[in-house]
Amino acid sequence: MYGVLERQFRNYFKKADKMKGETGTNLLTLLERRLDNVVYRLGFASTRAQARQMVSHAHFLVNNRKCNYPSASINPGDIVQVRDKSKKIDMIMESMKRIKGDIGLPWLELDKAKMTGTFLSIPDREDMALTVNEQLVVELYSK
Repeated sequence: MYGVLERQFRNYFKKADKMKGETGTNLLTLLERRLDNVVYRLGFASTRAQARQMVSHAHFLVNNRKCNYPSASINPGDIVQVRDKSKKIDMIMESMKRIKGDIGLPWLELDKAKMTGTFLSIPDREDMALTVNEQLVVELYSK
């Protein structure tokens, strides 16, 4: 799920369990806030694996600072943008061509012309178009 390995996933679960609210929803929220996922959701990459590699190769800036950690947590108000020298990379250009109109996610805003995206707010469970029963994940990891 989200291309996260077992140990890191368990750490996300522990962090979600300590937060207020439903553990399953908190877990999904933490995963949605990862930089590689935000890059994927904005449409800069066609898969999460591709987004992870592009972030690792430092093709993105977060708040005008280079960030090459796919697991970096993005906060409301943060701006994710393609670095100037990376804007002509074929993978990014192809991904941008595939975007037609609005990306359809209320917690993200994309400026296609500037190749920037803004993380507007922490996503609600209803807004996440996921077919995952997070309660089963919680039951598994609670043992």
